Amino acid sequence: MVCSIHMGPRIRKPLSSAVIFSKGLIAGMCICVVVSSLSKAAENSPLKIGAPLDSLRTTELHDSFNEIRNGHRHEAIDIMRPRGTPVRAVTDGVIRKVFISRQGGLTIYEFDRESAYCFYYAHLDRYADQIHEGGTVARGDVIGYVGTTGDAAPDAPQLHFAIFKLGPDKKWWKGEAINPYPILLRAVTTPQSVWVFQDRGCPYGFNTFSRATNEARFSAS
Repeated sequence: MVCSIHMGPRIRKPLSSAVIFSKGLIAGMCICVVVSSLSKAAENSPLKIGAPLDSLRTTELHDSFNEIRNGHRHEAIDIMRPRGTPVRAVTDGVIRKVFISRQGGLTIYEFDRESAYCFYYAHLDRYADQIHEGGTVARGDVIGYVGTTGDAAPDAPQLHFAIFKLGPDKKWWKGEAINPYPILLRAVTTPQSVWVFQDRGCPYGFNTFSRATNEARFSAS
């Protein structure tokens, strides 16, 4: 049976500016929630560093900090990449030690500029030509290349990356181990094409707009 009730013509009223604003606000809130949830594990971390490998993805990061390896806690993260992949300095700093060890193979210990943290890169295939103890590096500089030296499996090239908070004596071989997983997660999930402002006009903590949206938004005002 076909319903024959006639409801009359629909009249579409133009949306008021208040409705448009409300919808825009809700959309902004949704984006805020998404960004916040993606980086939730990273927000509590005090360190902000770059990624040690190009085009690093969250799927390549696995939290193995507390796993037991050879009878002791891992206290690092292993990132699998093809042999010869460039390894980059995660922050501006100084190459404190270039060292070959039985477990780590070819390794680099980098101090940040304040000598507050040490960043450890291991299982390198080789060092970059300009790397030497006492040399300064900038964030993003190539310092070495992914390999399998040390106790890494020959068919599993990887970067072993660790972070240590240095003590008052500033010894490169000791410090308080810090889980690099949430810190690298921050480096990977921080949007490059999205601006995130905190406490700058957004009553919900984060005010997130794409670059194009912001340009249109401010040019129209």
